Amino acid sequence: MARVIVFLADGFEEIEGLTVVDLLRRAGSEVTTVSVMGRKEIRGSHEILLQADELFEDMEFARGDVLVLPGGMPGTLNLGSHKGLAELLVKWNGMEERIAAICAAPSVLGGLGILEGKEAVCYPGFEEKLTGARTSEKPVVTDGNITTSRGLGTAVAFASELISLLWGEEKALEIEKSVIYTRP
Repeated sequence: MARVIVFLADGFEEIEGLTVVDLLRRAGSEVTTVSVMGRKEIRGSHEILLQADELFEDMEFARGDVLVLPGGMPGTLNLGSHKGLAELLVKWNGMEERIAAICAAPSVLGGLGILEGKEAVCYPGFEEKLTGARTSEKPVVTDGNITTSRGLGTAVAFASELISLLWGEEKALEIEKSVIYTRP
């Protein structure tokens, strides 16, 4: 079973981060929230306080892990300025390991050159930061090892896509049904 790592930074969009945690755990994934702030207490973009499971500097990342970046402001900027996370994302992409980002967070991947030649989506207005990507307005896009999504309103579809990739379409449909989600 792949381990899913959701990176948290002050100012992250709570729904984008926690929807992924919730739905992937319902599917049976081992999901770990990891702070890049040097402390476990994180304040979301809407002032919701929560505690991450681990600190970035204490983590050991293993092949097969799925790295997830929620959006939000200034959470995306905080994720993008973390040197260790940037190095990890570039390394992961080089090994073609799965990386996912939603809302403004795909801009972090764009800034690292990870989206070059790939189809990707993001929150409207961030398209120019998806350097080298072909952009669209789909709710969720998976191109190779990279999954991107547009924002808070697509968080369930984003999590469902990750479940489908990790557990299969049948499991994704089962989880969608259990939370009364209907695909558009």
